[in-house]
Amino acid sequence: MFRTLKALFDSFAAPAVDPVATEHQLQLATAVLLVEVMRADPDIGDDERAAAMQALRDKFALADDEIERLIELATTAAAEAYDYQRFTGQLNRAFDAARKLRVIELMWQVAYADGHLHAHEAHVMRKVADLLYIPHADYITAKLAARDGVGAH
Repeated sequence: MFRTLKALFDSFAAPAVDPVATEHQLQLATAVLLVEVMRADPDIGDDERAAAMQALRDKFALADDEIERLIELATTAAAEAYDYQRFTGQLNRAFDAARKLRVIELMWQVAYADGHLHAHEAHVMRKVADLLYIPHADYITAKLAARDGVGAH
């Protein structure tokens, strides 16, 4: 009887999983992290925005109008967010280690898009990498590859 009651309770407590909604949530979470890197630089330039758009294009194979809308939504979500855990938590639940590392690689590409790394960008990168449980060696390898202009993937 307890097992039946627990199953009934769990069915009410657990939200239905919508794979399309989940994919959109993962796209938004990734976009927010890319936008946060852009926002960390006091001089957001076209190079960083272009790098973020290219990163989303590469990661999710979206059309340009979809990417524009995603960046708009991510900018709003980033401005309203008080921390990164909501977004990194989604990625931790859905992505394996390789996919999370790919997000870090894309973030580094955005950070270095303007040719230099601002201290606030470095702080955001370290914080997000920690929240995504990225090993330090992988974090450094991704950083060096982006700094040297080498695509890690």
